[in-house]
Amino acid sequence: MEYLEFIEGASLALCSLATFLWMAIGSLSRTTESEVLAQRVIAAICLTSAVLLFSLHYSGGEIWGSSKIARPFAVIAVMMALASVMNIKGKDVQGEANPHKIMKKNNDR
Repeated sequence: MEYLEFIEGASLALCSLATFLWMAIGSLSRTTESEVLAQRVIAAICLTSAVLLFSLHYSGGEIWGSSKIARPFAVIAVMMALASVMNIKGKDVQGEANPHKIMKKNNDR
């Protein structure tokens, strides 16, 4: 039983750490290199947490009294790992015109 408690505690701690780092990504990405490093660390933490959550689920463990919530949390952790390595800095994601560029064009005329 101590094994399951350890896995539960470790997975929750890693998820908490990944969430904290995700919120602090602006401060962590002062340079391109530090941003890439932060993204990889977050992805590694999320994937490790997902492995722990899957093992907790298949070992019969519980999180917050539920034996069925570990697997959805593991899937969310994998999705967060994938999202954390997406580098969209400087790319036009929405495909819409930038209002600042429109105002600058109008002022230049």
